[in-house]
Amino acid sequence: MHTVISRPSGTRRESDSYAVTAEFYDILQADADEARVRRLYGREIARARSGVLDIGAGTGRVTMLALADSRAGVHAVEPARAMRTSLLTRLAALPREQRDRVTVHPLPLDEAALHAVADVAVCHNVVGCLPPAVRERLWPAIGRALTPGGALFVQLPPARLPARTVVRLLADKRVGEHVYGGRMTLSAAGYRIRARADYWVKGAGGVLREHTETFWMWPATRERLLGELAPHGFAPLPGHEDSELLAVTLRRHR
Repeated sequence: MHTVISRPSGTRRESDSYAVTAEFYDILQADADEARVRRLYGREIARARSGVLDIGAGTGRVTMLALADSRAGVHAVEPARAMRTSLLTRLAALPREQRDRVTVHPLPLDEAALHAVADVAVCHNVVGCLPPAVRERLWPAIGRALTPGGALFVQLPPARLPARTVVRLLADKRVGEHVYGGRMTLSAAGYRIRARADYWVKGAGGVLREHTETFWMWPATRERLLGELAPHGFAPLPGHEDSELLAVTLRRHR
């Protein structure tokens, strides 16, 4: 759920997306997300040579894995200030050798002017939050940022609208005297999915704070995404059959 493409108007302003979620994301979801990131992308990231492109870096799960498991340079694209603040705080604690290998881009990908900087690109928890017209601008921007023959790994969005409202509770986490908790609620809204995040902080006397943030998601099947990617020089990458993942490679002759 990250902003990675600029607005059509051409007038860029700092994204304030995830201003609420940024406070709660790491404490409530980071452990599970870290395991998912390693499972989906770990092997390919470790093989990166010219660079890793983290598209919609958020608080940095893919970026941190790339810095730890590869020797390649990393380009982390994150226009949302709230998420980028968490990412930079995490990077500040790293050894200099790792900090020197990562560049954080506070711009949407199509404004970052990245050309042939990576042989591995990752879109984790991103594509589902992009409407079709925006995805069409993302694919060529990725193609420009990848080296010929490079690979793109996309965490697949929901394939269809939910048939009923789905509620997922996030495991409580204690921090000192306070307990942080939350839930995600997914429901169909026309041709989109409404994703509502509710967060709370509890103390000994009950609820101290409550916050809500709503996101929109657009379903897309694997076949539809492959059809969108093909005109931009991407073809399926053999050997990747994970049901959560779409893997494609950038052909040398486009």
